[in-house]
Amino acid sequence: MNINSTTWPAPAKLNLFLHITSRRADGYHCLQTIFQFLDYNDVLNFKLRADGHLSCKSTLKTLAPEHDLTLKAANLLKQYSKTLLGADIQVEKKIPVGGGLGGGSSDAATALLALNQLWQLDLSLDTLAKLGLKLGADVPVFIYGHAAWAEGVGEILTPIQLAEPWYLVIHPGCHVATAKIFNAKDLTRDSFPITIRDFTASKSINVCEIVVRKRYPQVAEAIDWLGQYSSARMTGTGACLFAKFESYAKANIVLEQLPAKWQGFIAQGRNISPAHFTNMKITL
Repeated sequence: MNINSTTWPAPAKLNLFLHITSRRADGYHCLQTIFQFLDYNDVLNFKLRADGHLSCKSTLKTLAPEHDLTLKAANLLKQYSKTLLGADIQVEKKIPVGGGLGGGSSDAATALLALNQLWQLDLSLDTLAKLGLKLGADVPVFIYGHAAWAEGVGEILTPIQLAEPWYLVIHPGCHVATAKIFNAKDLTRDSFPITIRDFTASKSINVCEIVVRKRYPQVAEAIDWLGQYSSARMTGTGACLFAKFESYAKANIVLEQLPAKWQGFIAQGRNISPAHFTNMKITL
């Protein structure tokens, strides 16, 4: 591998369920969820610069620099480490934006992981996760790179081993505003805490789904359509939804019937993030 240039994946994630158990005084919600990665990802390329300059270009042309989590992550790591090095970053977006698949958080995490290596900082995953948490509650799970049972605001992680089925993921063509859903008066915020055993016994839901259905009929329609073929559920606060299948072939039969007004893709669930396969060693 060229030590001055490296390419890394930034995978999508699913929330296999989502319960909100309380709301903190600072407005953040305490939740329970399970994160699982998908072998479907954005691609980030990094080129080392000796002059300390940082740049980030994305194929997502509508992304303003001040909202670019990848660039924010790079700047945060540079400030923390006080390195004199820089980098040119290119982001090829594949993960739908605003779909609850964690694309922005994953890109930020991959930037921290890759630059930690490229700049030879040798920071621990714990340190990178603490930095990542400043950028968003979902960033740490991508840093650690293992499917996890999550609590707190999503940052208290317990590694978990899951089946790795094929998922059909659908984007119904709308953008769901996360803040709008979390601030909704009819959002259930007192779910009784469950255990991993409860989840495996199917005693779980996504509490945001009811709220999103009322406000985004496109999401409700897509969930009902996919539910004809397999149990369908929304990920995060949406808008994307998913259903699992025993094989790629069975998922593809449904994908081929997908109405043209929606977008869809098939990906396999992964317990280890693709960002941890080839570019670094992961220690749990």
